[in-house]
Amino acid sequence: MRDYIALTVLLFVQIVCAGFLVGGTVLTLLGVEHRPLNWELRELLEIGATLGLVFGAVLGAIVLNRGLRRQKRAEDQLRQVSGAFMELLHSRFRDWGLTSAERDVALFAIKGLSTPEIAALRGTAEGTVKAQTNAIYRKSGVNGRPQLLSLFIEDLMDDEMLPNLATDEPGPEPEPFLRVVH
Repeated sequence: MRDYIALTVLLFVQIVCAGFLVGGTVLTLLGVEHRPLNWELRELLEIGATLGLVFGAVLGAIVLNRGLRRQKRAEDQLRQVSGAFMELLHSRFRDWGLTSAERDVALFAIKGLSTPEIAALRGTAEGTVKAQTNAIYRKSGVNGRPQLLSLFIEDLMDDEMLPNLATDEPGPEPEPFLRVVH
């Protein structure tokens, strides 16, 4: 929010400075009669407007750099979370003793693909995918896709994996809305 306000003020100052620098020329081109300023005052105003534009460019570069650093940090964090999620998936799949085919089906199911879509991607019959998803649910101790997904969401919401966004410290223990025993 602070950067937004700074950029708004910066843009306003630059528009005023640029307007002053080109204002006289634009008025002359439009044929508008105006009283010229004293040359000494005009020189001071032009120097001030030029300094304002230079100052604005420097501040703009600083704000842009800060935004790019923030974006890179967010991308790094997303990459870490994505890697942690994949580690969690593979760890659970190993713990449950899923076959290679069941792992593929489980990944597609967690991504939200339907049974016909999974069958088409894997080049198998829908009945085969249904049998594999039933085996996955049985091995993981859940009754369906929503509960399967909730297992991973619950693990990600664990206080050790979910830092407090304001302080980058672990947050409090979340209240489980669904506790699946396996």
